[in-house]
Amino acid sequence: MAPTTTGSAPKSGRFPPTTTTPSASAPAPPAVIPPALEIWAPDPPTWGQRLIPRGVRSAMADLGLWQEPRPLKPSFHLLQVIEVLTRYGWCQSFDFSPTGRMCMRGAQTFLESTGHVTGIDREKAVNYLQSQLFRQGVNMRFWEWNDLSNNTFRGVEVTISAASDMARKNGE
Repeated sequence: MAPTTTGSAPKSGRFPPTTTTPSASAPAPPAVIPPALEIWAPDPPTWGQRLIPRGVRSAMADLGLWQEPRPLKPSFHLLQVIEVLTRYGWCQSFDFSPTGRMCMRGAQTFLESTGHVTGIDREKAVNYLQSQLFRQGVNMRFWEWNDLSNNTFRGVEVTISAASDMARKNGE
């Protein structure tokens, strides 16, 4: 006996598409900030920490008595620069102002001195900053551009963020 169907078939010869309902909410996008990094704008090192030589700190870290900061790649380093400038304040004409504010270069120096970025990755981040400024039509070093009187923190933040996006797109 042949199977039978009820109802009329569509005139086009095709059946209408079935609709499905999503079974669960869409997965969340991956976090931009690595979850292992808890402190984006680190505290300045204490005087006791400053007195401990790097080799001793390294030996203490090997024994589990000290935890060195994890150096970040350029894209995350640039985001961390924004966080440092937000926490401590942004300034012009000084790497470090007497009140503790920092310029872009001062924030990078602070992060390098506390072990949050290596010298090589800092240079890569500087190259991305310079490339972003060149895209904006600026032909000067980033710290000179930082000191222009018409600059605001918001403009600096947008430029650093764009440089970070450029680094991330290049896998760094």
